[in-house]
Amino acid sequence: MSRVANNPVVIPEKVEITLTDNNISVKGPLGEMNQDLKGQVEIKKEENTLLFSAKEKTKHSIAMSGTIRALTQNMVTGVTTGFEKKLQLIGVGYKAQAQGNKINLELGFSHSIIHDLPEGVTAQTPSQTEIVLKSSNKQVVGQVAAEIRAYRPPEPYKGKGVRYDDEHVVMKEAKKA
Repeated sequence: MSRVANNPVVIPEKVEITLTDNNISVKGPLGEMNQDLKGQVEIKKEENTLLFSAKEKTKHSIAMSGTIRALTQNMVTGVTTGFEKKLQLIGVGYKAQAQGNKINLELGFSHSIIHDLPEGVTAQTPSQTEIVLKSSNKQVVGQVAAEIRAYRPPEPYKGKGVRYDDEHVVMKEAKKA
């Protein structure tokens, strides 16, 4: 069984949390986030911490208490510091350029790819081969990074493609005659 729900979520000074029967709202310097709650999780607010527990002793209820705790921790982190994902473009002529809420990608195709960013996600290109995505929502920034990577995933022979900054690509040996 998961013990994630046993750890309390510490609420920083700048963060304001509002609890209702079926919703939790987190407000901080970087924005506001909401999460719908299932009826199987009980949340108690004590001073500057949140405690999570399962209302019933079923497997599903215990699992949902850990899930809601993790989502709440991600919301608190998101509205205070935010999340970021870094991508690298490896290949001759591969370039990226951030233009407002769009990213212009040249990935070796006959045309350039323009990827629209969802609301709340910002992109920076410190160099032509680096992309830095930032957002207060961990799920959204990870999804956008995965969508950009999917245009040209790293291939195993030369390593060309779009990869995460901390990703290790296992290279294959070329076929021998």
